[in-house]
Amino acid sequence: MESLLELCDLIAKNPTQFSEKIVWICNRCPQPDSMLIGSPRVSKSQLNAIVTVARFLSKCPNSELETPKSIFLAFYRSIPASFDVAFWPQSFSNESISNFFSNFLNYVCKAAELSPDTSTDVAGFTGEIVLQAIMKVDSGISRVFLNALCLNFPVILPSDGDRLVTALLDRYEIAVSNSVRERISNTPDAVSAQSSPLNVNHYQSPGNEASIASADSANSIASNGGSITWKSSVDLLDGSIVFNDGGEKKDLTSFQEESVEILEKQELVFKLTGHILDKVAIDPKLLEQVRVLVKEQLQSMRAFLKIRKRDWTEQGHLLKDKINIKLSVYQASARLLIKTLASLDTEAKSSKRLWLGALALLIEAAEACLFSVWRKLRACEELFGSLLVGISQAAVTRGGQLLRLLLIHFKRLVLVTCAQADTSASSQGAMFESVLKTCCNIVDFGWTRDRSPVDTFIMGLATSIRERNDYEEEDEKEKRAAPALQLNVIHLLAELNVVVNKPEVVDMILPLFIESLEEGDASTPGLLRLRLLDAVSRMASLGFEKSYREAIVLMIRSYLSKLSSVGSAESRTELPEATAERVETLPSGFLLIAKGIMSNKLRLDYRQRLLSLCSDVGLAVESKSGRSGVDFLGPLLPAVAEICSDFDPSGDVEPSVLKQFRNLWFYIALFGLAPPIQKTQVMTKSVSTALNSVGSMGTIALHAVGGPYMWNMQWSSAVQCISQGTPPLVVSSVKWLEDELELNALHNPGSRSGTGNEKSAVSQRTALSAALGGKVEVSAMSTISGVKATYLLAVAFLEIIRFSSNGGILNGGVSSTASQSAFSCVFEYLKSPNLVPAVSQCLTAIVHRAFETAIAWLGDRASETGQEAEVRESTLSIHACFLIKNLSQRDEHVRDISVNLLTQLRDRFPQILWNSSCLDSLLLSMHNDPPSALVNDPAYVASVRSLYQRIVREWIIVSLSHAPCTSQGLLQENLCKANTWQRTQPTADVVSLLSEIRIGMGKNDCWSGTKTANIPAVMAAAAAASGGNLKLTEAFNLEVLGTGMVSATVKCNRAGEIAGMRRLYESIGGLDNMPAIDKGLNLDLAVLESGAPVQRSQSKNESFNEKLLSRFVRLLQKFVNIAEKGGEVDKSSFRETCSQATALLLSHLDSDSESNIEIFSQLLRLLCWCPAYISTPDTMETGVYIWTWLVSAAPQLGSLVLAELVDAWLWTKDTKRGLFASEIRCAGPSSKLRPHLVPGEPEPQPEKDPIKQIMAHRLWLGFLIDRFEVVRHDSVEQLLLLGRMLQGTTKLPWSFSMHPAATGTFFTFMLFGLKFCSCQLQGNIQNFRSGLQLLEDRIYRTALGWFAHGPEWYDLTNNFAQTEAQSLSVFVHHLLNERVGSSQIDSNGRGLENCSSMNDAKDQYHPVWGQMGNYAVEREKRRQLLLTLCQHEADRLEVWAQPVGSKDNSSRLKISSEKWIEFARTAFSVDPRNALSLAARFPTNSALKAEVTQLVQSHILEIRSIPEALPYFVTPKAIDENSTHLQQLPHWAACSITQALEFLTPAYKCHPRVMAYVLRVLESYPPERVTFFMPQLVQALRYDEEKLVEGYLLRAAQRSDIFAHILIWHLQGENCVPESGKDAASAKNSAFLALLPVVRQRIIDVFNPKALDIFNREFDFFDKVTSISGVLFPLPKEERRAGIRRELEKIEMDGDDLYLPTAPNKLVRGIQVDSGIPLQSAAKVPIMITFNVVDRDGDHSDVKPQACIFKVGDDCRQDVLALQVVSLLKDIFEAVGLNLYLFPYGVLPTGPERGIIEVVPNTRSRSQMGETTDGGLYEIFQQDFGPVGSPNFEAARENFLISSAGYAVASLLLQPKDRHNGNLLFDSVGRLVHIDFGFILETSPGNNMRFESAHFKLSHEMTQLLDPSGVMKSDTWYQFVSLCVKGYLAARRYMDGIINTVLMMLDSGLPCFSRGDPIGNLRKRFHPEMSEREAANFMIRICTDAYNKWTTAGYDLIQYLQQGIEK
Repeated sequence: MESLLELCDLIAKNPTQFSEKIVWICNRCPQPDSMLIGSPRVSKSQLNAIVTVARFLSKCPNSELETPKSIFLAFYRSIPASFDVAFWPQSFSNESISNFFSNFLNYVCKAAELSPDTSTDVAGFTGEIVLQAIMKVDSGISRVFLNALCLNFPVILPSDGDRLVTALLDRYEIAVSNSVRERISNTPDAVSAQSSPLNVNHYQSPGNEASIASADSANSIASNGGSITWKSSVDLLDGSIVFNDGGEKKDLTSFQEESVEILEKQELVFKLTGHILDKVAIDPKLLEQVRVLVKEQLQSMRAFLKIRKRDWTEQGHLLKDKINIKLSVYQASARLLIKTLASLDTEAKSSKRLWLGALALLIEAAEACLFSVWRKLRACEELFGSLLVGISQAAVTRGGQLLRLLLIHFKRLVLVTCAQADTSASSQGAMFESVLKTCCNIVDFGWTRDRSPVDTFIMGLATSIRERNDYEEEDEKEKRAAPALQLNVIHLLAELNVVVNKPEVVDMILPLFIESLEEGDASTPGLLRLRLLDAVSRMASLGFEKSYREAIVLMIRSYLSKLSSVGSAESRTELPEATAERVETLPSGFLLIAKGIMSNKLRLDYRQRLLSLCSDVGLAVESKSGRSGVDFLGPLLPAVAEICSDFDPSGDVEPSVLKQFRNLWFYIALFGLAPPIQKTQVMTKSVSTALNSVGSMGTIALHAVGGPYMWNMQWSSAVQCISQGTPPLVVSSVKWLEDELELNALHNPGSRSGTGNEKSAVSQRTALSAALGGKVEVSAMSTISGVKATYLLAVAFLEIIRFSSNGGILNGGVSSTASQSAFSCVFEYLKSPNLVPAVSQCLTAIVHRAFETAIAWLGDRASETGQEAEVRESTLSIHACFLIKNLSQRDEHVRDISVNLLTQLRDRFPQILWNSSCLDSLLLSMHNDPPSALVNDPAYVASVRSLYQRIVREWIIVSLSHAPCTSQGLLQENLCKANTWQRTQPTADVVSLLSEIRIGMGKNDCWSGTKTANIPAVMAAAAAASGGNLKLTEAFNLEVLGTGMVSATVKCNRAGEIAGMRRLYESIGGLDNMPAIDKGLNLDLAVLESGAPVQRSQSKNESFNEKLLSRFVRLLQKFVNIAEKGGEVDKSSFRETCSQATALLLSHLDSDSESNIEIFSQLLRLLCWCPAYISTPDTMETGVYIWTWLVSAAPQLGSLVLAELVDAWLWTKDTKRGLFASEIRCAGPSSKLRPHLVPGEPEPQPEKDPIKQIMAHRLWLGFLIDRFEVVRHDSVEQLLLLGRMLQGTTKLPWSFSMHPAATGTFFTFMLFGLKFCSCQLQGNIQNFRSGLQLLEDRIYRTALGWFAHGPEWYDLTNNFAQTEAQSLSVFVHHLLNERVGSSQIDSNGRGLENCSSMNDAKDQYHPVWGQMGNYAVEREKRRQLLLTLCQHEADRLEVWAQPVGSKDNSSRLKISSEKWIEFARTAFSVDPRNALSLAARFPTNSALKAEVTQLVQSHILEIRSIPEALPYFVTPKAIDENSTHLQQLPHWAACSITQALEFLTPAYKCHPRVMAYVLRVLESYPPERVTFFMPQLVQALRYDEEKLVEGYLLRAAQRSDIFAHILIWHLQGENCVPESGKDAASAKNSAFLALLPVVRQRIIDVFNPKALDIFNREFDFFDKVTSISGVLFPLPKEERRAGIRRELEKIEMDGDDLYLPTAPNKLVRGIQVDSGIPLQSAAKVPIMITFNVVDRDGDHSDVKPQACIFKVGDDCRQDVLALQVVSLLKDIFEAVGLNLYLFPYGVLPTGPERGIIEVVPNTRSRSQMGETTDGGLYEIFQQDFGPVGSPNFEAARENFLISSAGYAVASLLLQPKDRHNGNLLFDSVGRLVHIDFGFILETSPGNNMRFESAHFKLSHEMTQLLDPSGVMKSDTWYQFVSLCVKGYLAARRYMDGIINTVLMMLDSGLPCFSRGDPIGNLRKRFHPEMSEREAANFMIRICTDAYNKWTTAGYDLIQYLQQGIEK
């Protein structure tokens, strides 16, 4: 039910938006049709739903939805059906039904009140519903319904009133006497009795109304020993109605015969009738019947109440229940009587008569209640209250005509009540309170109507106090006892004065009270005196000057009179009342007066009087023994505290008042009344000895310093309060400490604490030393006299208590200013001249003790939130601002102390660095002119300015080093404020200071060490926050002043635009009046007017804000829509819109319009969410800029902004964006290299660049870290928000992107998490230590999760790589410097929620780590593992960032084998993939590899989803041993294709389990992906004894035609005898060659007709083209080109689905018959033909040429292998983002020594280029691309560089030889392409003489382009070498895949495998044993060695001489 009601309230706020929800609730209700046709049983859920609908209508009565109202009215109309028990659920009790009706009718009444339509509808049904309930009298449910109606009675029709009242009287058998009927019917305006038939029981009663006679003289109150009896009978009524034992009075029997049921019915009738009278008017005759009926009820009340308890037959709870219900009937009757009279015409004479009768009846009934034995019952008290309400109403009726007569008789009732009431001062009972309330109402009314009877009434009550008892028989004790009447009348009159609050009343009563106190019985101690004193103080507290002065003089005189008996014998026999007067009554009175008076004049007077009283008391009791001083001064302290609570001590204080304050604190210190100021008392032996020798007064003083507090704790609180309003105790500015005469005057002559008492002096010095915390030894105070010591002790108490009580904030104005700091008082003492050293030392110590106390106070409140946190931060700011201001003091000693304290404050509470008030104060103080009185002291001025400059510079640099974003934002805000200063520009001091400060990505000299600003993400965010147009991906240096000035100007301009538009809007009277102006505003504001019209009552300013806010909301939503559709958001327009919106938002902060606040919230949310949603670096840069602007200009928005950002951050995690793009397709290299080199299915690349989103997250994270540094000490709320973000981000499962470009951002986030967890050492979130420790474990778990995958590279820009390396270095630095066991907060190491000791815990389950051993030990192991991994990763990234740097900084501490084994086990326990990754990072570590192997094999069932684990149990050794571990292969995850190829090599002996796994892997990938490795698969047939590979090839061929075609071509290409085995081919090779045509034919045999048709057409077409070479062979060379044309013309295209065999994605559209060119060859005729091709998946109208060479007589398979490696390298380079160029052109063997080779388009060989130009490459490039330095030339140079670097890496690995200029091509943009790989690996021309010794060709002409310097010093050379190094490092990561690709061809018979150890040497060239830095240095040496090597030039010369190839 509660959830439904909450949903209803939510719907009611916006019914249009949630219309579907209310319809859903309506559907759960009983439907109208079913409700109206019968009485169905309803369910509990239906009842809940109908109540919810009713609640909705009570909140939204005018809702446009019709369904809720129709259902609501249908159910309301059908309520009579609910009177049947069958209607309700079986589980519903009467109580549940009652609750339902009560709630439902409550909502019905509210809905009817709010909506006229609903009121009309409800009224139409109510009468009939109530009537049916009345008629079903026997139904218990109808009774429940009627009782509910008594609480909430809906509206009815006027016509229903008579009918319902008549039915009530009739159905419930309410007796109406015949005489009443007859009298009513005989009246002139009588109506027919038939109109209201009543079931009449004969009950006779006289019909004449009573009249009131003045018989006050016949009534008297007899007082007898405090008891009162009523002496007269009722003579207010005439004789026709009497209350005696005869007549027709109900006797006891008749009362006893009334059953409880009848009484309940009567109560119900009277209540319902009263409700009906409230709603409508009824017939006068019927009204008269009701009136007479209730009057008769009340007339019987006196007889009922006089019955004694023992006379009743029932007893116990039965009697009590009956009495209670009968009294409730009387109460209902009394209320109904008043309602019947209220309906009469007040001007009619009969009305007055009736009111008089009713008044008499009510007073009589009230008197009966007072004397009843049941008066203590609550029901009787409530009845009495109702009667008095009626009396009060009678007083005000008819304009107060009855007032005079009423007061005459009401006075008697008041006195009786006072006589009967308790005499307790706290509570006199409910009846007394009712009388008091009635008196106040009557007096308040009569005061303006008829004051004379009111005065008489009040005086009559007052004079009753002075009546004396005349009974002689009372003993003396009884005579002293004050009667209850007097005591309660005093209390009543006092309360009456307070409520009425009129000076005339006070002046009337107060003299009587004072006279009684001075002359009457109250002049002596007693209860009467105490009550009178209390009354006097209450009247004085009203603040009327005359009464205040009379009362306060009396009270002070009374208090001072008690001093005379101090120490005398009389004091020991003092009466309890006398003690109470001194200890309780008078002090309470003083306090009450202090709280009550508000007049400044009176408060000033009262303050002086109280302080003077304290001085007098202190002086009087100072010399007395014992605790007299405490007893007399202590009770006054609360009043003094209250009267001083509004006293501003920082203003000018009169000397007399200052002396009084000094005296007060002197005595407070002397008597030990101050609270302890030292938590831990440290006393030396000498101090203890001194203490033993002093008297009691010294003991008290010393005890007061250390505690515990011995007196009333209220006094302690009062002293603390007094301290906040006490000025410095500096009475005179000259020699104030040297004037002992005045201090000695505070002692009485002969006092033991006087000057001459050395013991007392030692005592006070000892106490003073303790108060100063031992900062000043007792021996150093020998020159300080006793009174001086007491005085200094008082100062110490005062100044320390100021800070311990409320942090040191003085009383003052509402604004927080530096003058409110209590330091302004502390430093005042040091300004006094001529201080003796001992005193100066003590005062300095007091300053430091006060500061320590302030620090402790602030620290104790570090965990406060909300308003308490605001108070804490305000206090801190006030103190800091004062200390800043105090730096300009003349006294150098004061300045030094201020600097010291300010530095300590800043270090302890760093948040003041970013407090705008403190920064403003600093900068303003820096350029403010010194006081005019000091201008003539240049040295002082220069010293102060120098000091401020040093402090400001240090302040800004420290703030920038921790939070550069916020610091810049605050500086910009300060520069904005400078526009409002009188100076038009900041002063030269500020400008010169700021201009020196620069921060940035480069070298930073501003601060030393690693700070938060050293984190690259934070610095990038700082650049964004600066507003400077910086490229965040490049190194930058940010000049704080320059960018600050520009951004401040921009912000001011934006604010000015908004202000200008607002003024224009107001000047034209709004857009409603000037529609033509809209276009001029250029904001399309008129569009906003299409909505609801603006209310005319709305101010112009609010209208403008609302329009503009809505406009910006729509603009920002538009940007979001563009991003949603994949569009590009314009950076400048987005930034401009956000800036304008932010300016509007900041100008709108003070608006409290509800509609504006809603739009304000929406705009703020959009400003936070838009950058996060669009998530590009540009938009995030704008986001950081505006977020910094918001939190700097309006710190109060910090929590709101951060809450939205945290929500947005977690949203990006949930939607897997940027840093959280955890899908494989966003993982960078690992996704792009699938499945060739990386396991897994190939994934489509993401639509949006994940790197841009990662960069956006990087900026965002930098801002959040910046905010963390700002709020970590002062805002628990914002810390908890950040904690929520960290908790949500790090929760399992691991959800971060594995893209290597996210490395720096990821570890920056981890650093953020660890920095956040270090907050557990702070005081502000100590309550969250367990959660922080658990979060720290999550951070460690998440950080280790990064290393669950192999190391990767990624390259964007040089600076990006550097920032990535720096980000990880900072993280490593934090780990290295993290305190071991920092999470061990306490000695027990509590961390888990069950508060068990985690550090000592063993064999427990941890929510992050699972089952664990010793937590502390394992935590350290994980930390060491993480540190090792991060150090390795940092080294890798450093190499990547600085590839040419020769310094090898990877040298770490030597790690033992045992430690590596421990690392492996720890990593495996976290995640098995961590252990595998660890082994991959340290591949040469044999101990590590062995341990990982053992772990894999022992946990093999748990890691079957990790393909990287295969090499650890699938080994040649395992094959030989047929290891049982191989049984897991059927369940193992698929590995990469290159990994699978390794398992096909002979070393694995075609093991059936391994082969089955390999084939499953291959079949899991699409055949088109496997086609790339077709040469290797064909070679696998050599070892395919079980025909498993053959089976796979046949199945794959059926799945893909292209796979089948490529396979057939490769099978055909293998039908040649290997060169190495021409003499005698082995039997195995022969079998292999014999198998190939068989496999080919089997593939063709399984083709379906369509596939067979495609196959025949494709192969026939290219066979015809290839056969042209054979036709040309006999022809002469000069005829061959024509012959090619003839043959090409014969070939026809057969279909449009033919494709190039070398590139299946290119469809052939025709042959360019003129393109045929015969190529040079000794014995063969290769030809080049150009085809017209289109992209298979592209635009088929885009036809492009593609030339191919058809070779006959050449084996192309070695070229295929070389180009496979080149293609893999190309994929690797692209995957890691390296800008290296390779062109793996297509080559396909189509038959024995036949093949097709793609021609590299738009290229010329270097030889061809030399034929047309004599110069080298340098000259050729200038000729082709323009002069050196031109854009085209430099672009061509760049292209040559990246291609040369790419082929340098490929050449190093493949070792291609025969690199003459004919095999080097250059394309049209300058890129180099290597062709012709006839000599690779171990082979070379010239019978393998290996003349070309360089690993790659880098001739002189090439170095001219790559290294203009010629000495390997140019930037381009460094770039070339860097790219070579990075390419080599990237290739090393996938070494095994490349080697496996080559390894499978080992037995192919290719020439490259004919000699040496090609595979072993290939592996050596990868140098797996080297670290990354070593490998980088190796590659650098390779590049240096190849640089213009002479063998390269020599080989070119040989080729020129032998072959004529141009060099």
